[in-house]
Amino acid sequence: MASKRGQVVLSELRGLVAELASEVGARLPAERTLARQLGCSRETLRGALQVLEREGELWRHVGQGTFCGPRPLGHPIREQILVQGAAPMQLMQARMTIEPSVAAEAARLATAEQAAYLADLAQRGRRARTRPESEQLDATFHRGIAEVTGNPILLGLLDFLAGVRRHAAWQREWELTYRRLGVTEFTERHSVQHEAIAAAISRREPGRAAAAMRRHLETISEAMRAAGLPAAPDQSRRA
Repeated sequence: MASKRGQVVLSELRGLVAELASEVGARLPAERTLARQLGCSRETLRGALQVLEREGELWRHVGQGTFCGPRPLGHPIREQILVQGAAPMQLMQARMTIEPSVAAEAARLATAEQAAYLADLAQRGRRARTRPESEQLDATFHRGIAEVTGNPILLGLLDFLAGVRRHAAWQREWELTYRRLGVTEFTERHSVQHEAIAAAISRREPGRAAAAMRRHLETISEAMRAAGLPAAPDQSRRA
């Protein structure tokens, strides 16, 4: 909600919610109607709704609508709201919790063809010369490891985490980190680490695959901290 118009819409929406709040469980108009009422785009409206949902002033349920007041007990918080309030280093914590185990599972299950595919992705990453190409191959490599497991739950988790990286907060911090690293550093260091992960998977060494993945993710975390990003709470305790 950084724009002036966004702040105005947020203020007007607060007033509307306050008017309706006296009625328990009051529902706001549909987005299209509400956007017309406030004279804004639906994108601007959604930004304001997200702010108030994070503050507990309203809650939303897909297919049912938007309601005033805090979310009733028994209604889970939408994962998008949790993600939008998460710090980039919390994303890295999540990746370090999940991805080493996924790499270990891939090492137990990978066929020769799948291992060769991962090795090829690592080599292509080394040859990448632009940021978009580097990032695309990086994402494909990590997703490829999850694909090897054949587990749709693990694949879904990795896809979800990859989606988080498209959020504005992550993009801002990654931009600072990438500027500090540069294309050459990014492709070289990441390629070496990707190759180590792929090699451990090819040799069917789950422990080594997990350790190589953890080192890779720790390298990214360290680069982000060096670019000025604070560590996540439990990482600070380990430091």
